[in-house]
Amino acid sequence: MNILVCVKQVPDTTEIKINPETNTLMREGVPSIVNTFDAFALEAAARIKDKNPDSKIVVVSMGPEQAKAALKECLAIAADKAYLVSDRVFGGSDTLATSYILSNAIRKIEELEGKFDAIFCGKQAIDGDTAQVGPEIAEHLDYPQVTYALEAELDGDRLKVLKEGQDGNMVIGVKLPCLVTFTKPSFDPRYPTIKRKMAANRAEIPTLTSADFPDIDTTRIGLKGSPTHVKRSFVPEKKKGGIKIQEETNEESAAKLATLLSDAHVI
Repeated sequence: MNILVCVKQVPDTTEIKINPETNTLMREGVPSIVNTFDAFALEAAARIKDKNPDSKIVVVSMGPEQAKAALKECLAIAADKAYLVSDRVFGGSDTLATSYILSNAIRKIEELEGKFDAIFCGKQAIDGDTAQVGPEIAEHLDYPQVTYALEAELDGDRLKVLKEGQDGNMVIGVKLPCLVTFTKPSFDPRYPTIKRKMAANRAEIPTLTSADFPDIDTTRIGLKGSPTHVKRSFVPEKKKGGIKIQEETNEESAAKLATLLSDAHVI
């Protein structure tokens, strides 16, 4: 089975900075990690490979040059090959533009690695929480999709997917090729071995640019090709911790609370 896993390098959520002019995330100098839900998608692919050793896992990420660090981490864990999609003209792309670029990249990678039986994505990126890119890629490629998956296994010419639902989990069969987005399962992603980590550090990761997609519509990429516009962004103020009122009786606690609220001009 040939599986493509889409991953994103995201800024550590405790260190997010925003460019006040473009309202986009500032990634330079900010600690970055592999998107948590993408790590679950990679683990799901690795578990399929455990049962089907002839399977191949390819990872792809769209981002700046520093995103290769995330790809090497994926190589150390379970991936066999990695590709970076990076070009200045892609900068500022919203989810629609990003999914369009990635769908073009997927077709190009298939020319090099063969047709993918399944594309795995995290359900959302923790720096955006839109949960749109995976389903949009499926629409661009005209693939059936299953979202909020917990587990997946190969079942003949289809995938059997355990999906999280509002009223409980359900099992869905989906024909190949397909796209599946993953949420947090009951298990944690595996750790890389020393051998794989050393091999990943030496790995050369090809970079695909707009020149590799001669037929791409440049009006649909970057800031100009993004219909979503951020009107304003800000970092929320940190709230002060609360206080605990515990007098000898409930009546005294209520009176103390009323006094504090009155002093703060709340009541």
